Formats: sequence, structure tokens, C-alpha cells
Amino acid sequence: MFEIVFVLIFGATLVVTGITAVTIFAAMGVALAVTLVLALIGVAFKMLPWLILAIVGVVVFNKIRA
Repeated sequence: MFEIVFVLIFGATLVVTGITAVTIFAAMGVALAVTLVLALIGVAFKMLPWLILAIVGVVVFNKIRA
């Protein structure tokens, strides 16, 4: 949610300052890409304990089965 608000405020700031439309679209694309990557990294860190638990569970299951 914060990513969308950031991109919208960033775009509005560029529009108000009078920068050309091509520059606004380019800057919005870069800002959207950066915030998307950072959000995905944040989700990965938030899910890290569950991912580690799943990996341990698969290893234990394979050890028991073998």
C-alpha cells in the first residue's frame, strides 16, 4: 500500500514541477520498479522463517523415507 502511495505522490510532484511527460513516465516506471523490488525483498524476509521451516521439513521427511 505504501508503495502505491509513494508512486502517486512522486508522480504528482513531477507533474506540479512542470517536467515533460516522457520524463514523468520514465521516472514513474523507475520508481515503480524500485518499490516493487524492495517490497518483494521485504515479503521474502517476512516469510523467511516459514521457508526455513519448510526446507527443514522436506529434509527430515526425505531422511525418514530413506
